Amino acid sequence: MVKVGVVGASGYTGLELVKMLVNHPGFELTYLATTQGDTTIEALHPSLKGVVTMPVEKADAASVSKACDLVFLALPHKASMGFVKHLIAAGLKVVDLSADYRLELDTYEENYCAHEDRENLPSAVYALIEYYREDLKDTNLAAGPGCYPTATLLGILPFIPYIDTSVPLFVDAKSGVSGAGKKLSETTHFVTVNDNIFAYNPLKHRHAPEIAEKIKMIHGVNVHVNFVPHLIPATRGELVSVYATLKADIDPMMVLKEAYENDTFIRVRETPVSIKNTAGTHFCDIFAAVNGNALFVSSAIDNLLRGASSQALAAANLMCGYDEGMGLPTIAYVP
Repeated sequence: MVKVGVVGASGYTGLELVKMLVNHPGFELTYLATTQGDTTIEALHPSLKGVVTMPVEKADAASVSKACDLVFLALPHKASMGFVKHLIAAGLKVVDLSADYRLELDTYEENYCAHEDRENLPSAVYALIEYYREDLKDTNLAAGPGCYPTATLLGILPFIPYIDTSVPLFVDAKSGVSGAGKKLSETTHFVTVNDNIFAYNPLKHRHAPEIAEKIKMIHGVNVHVNFVPHLIPATRGELVSVYATLKADIDPMMVLKEAYENDTFIRVRETPVSIKNTAGTHFCDIFAAVNGNALFVSSAIDNLLRGASSQALAAANLMCGYDEGMGLPTIAYVP
């Protein structure tokens, strides 16, 4: 058994990790921590009472190193990099769910802050499983993609060779409120979200450069990305629609089926996708259609799972020599 820990256990992604890890056949959950510490997991998440009984310590790199072989960091950006350099030096495997290791240095510093761990940044592997599966098997540092980039990239990447990259991509993205995190704000207040839908940071959101950077890294082409996220009155789930201009005639469903024929957790749908069918699972459902040279691609994921925690667990499975799908949730929250 591989001993694992979760730093940042108080948030939604931390909770999802704990829920999967307690029954994982290859991992033993040995350490839980937050930046505050001195509590229990049941106190942080009452839903776990009678399921998990563990103390939650104040996060400390030395304590993590003694208790774990692999650690998940479910921390905000900037906080993670302060831990990673110590954990990697101590010989641990790390899966980081923040933005700290998912971007090239210039892209990161332009959109976030100065990077404090330039030594480890180049060795981090972007944990978009279907495209970096083999690299993840040989790394000690995995960087979880953002939830919006996950759904966007899984949908559009198979089509990049067929689209006119001189025409910007337009990404219309909608997410449940849990994607905003546990901390309350005016935009996530019940009276704001209920019976409502609205865009935030349109055309300026920092996931746009992440999407563009990964398209360039995987396909070697520059594409301008217009990205508009929306908050919807749902707890979880994410629907991303991408609009592009084709340069050749294609059968979009055939493109998807050929691209993902060996990927268990990509489901190519014959009808438009919905968030309800992926909520609570690691699946990404994708549908595509064309009208002349107009391409429409739509992807649905669970923002907390495939967009964060279950994708992190899949990366950890690969890093430890396990089957990619070990312990990943597959039953949707339906009805």
